[in-house]
Amino acid sequence: MTFEQQLEELRVLSGIYTPYQPAETQQENISYTGTEKSKYQKKHDIEPGTKEWFKLWFARPKLTGENPYGKE
Repeated sequence: MTFEQQLEELRVLSGIYTPYQPAETQQENISYTGTEKSKYQKKHDIEPGTKEWFKLWFARPKLTGENPYGKE
């Protein structure tokens, strides 16, 4: 491994240089999502710590396809 390759690897590992990340990634504004979930929680009287609460706040619809709101 050449010095340039080692240097590039160090830059990647340190987070200075990210050659593998697409230039245009879709970012999500978490304040909008959090506000929406909070309003849904209050409207449906969901108590913290319940199964519905965990599903609402910790579901990953983009990863698993699970719907955090209501039943499937």
